[in-house]
Amino acid sequence: MSELVPQPDLMRALGRLVRGLSALFWGLPLALVVGVQTAKTHLLAALGIFPPVIANGLIFYGLWQLGYFQKHELTWRHALDRAKVLALVNLGLAPFLYWWKIMPHVLHYQVAVLLLALSGMVFLFNLNFVLQRLAALLPDETLRLETRLFTNLNLYLLVAVVLLLATWLAASHFQPQQVLLQHLAEIFNRLGLVVVLLLVLLPVALTMALIWKIKETILASVFSRP
Repeated sequence: MSELVPQPDLMRALGRLVRGLSALFWGLPLALVVGVQTAKTHLLAALGIFPPVIANGLIFYGLWQLGYFQKHELTWRHALDRAKVLALVNLGLAPFLYWWKIMPHVLHYQVAVLLLALSGMVFLFNLNFVLQRLAALLPDETLRLETRLFTNLNLYLLVAVVLLLATWLAASHFQPQQVLLQHLAEIFNRLGLVVVLLLVLLPVALTMALIWKIKETILASVFSRP
């Protein structure tokens, strides 16, 4: 990134970009952990709806900060705007995790939590496109190649997670007649959510690694200038 000229406007945009990447780096695992804790345990029950809202709000803040960088690049802006809309949807659905925990039999809350899970997957999918477009704007060929490789891997992993999640939901809500299918449904009911969470951790970890790599590349290019 030695071509970057340290003009005041560019430096401010790069500063916001680094802050946004840092917010995304910490917001992604925080949203996942807080979401699971809110939905499955009573550890955060005393705080009500605020933990998942704050965690998802941190992600939206990070994307908002990214928006100050390269405003004239339409492809970058479109990818970022899609991610912002999905992050805003996640933010709006986040309180339903707490409400579903205390009233799990309300159909409205069940549907909202399911939509939050699907929206979260689609958001992570789009966030990888955002990172790919961001890397394309930075004059570092190695970073672009690494980002393209890992984002493509993430996309395949997320498709696999969505298929497994759909299978788990089908096994949870339908009662198959055949004995073999009944055994498979029982296995999915017991291990389905655990396996889905484990599979989600890998694309989240890869996305975090890409975010960190891009942030470090930007910082190194700015502070290593003679």
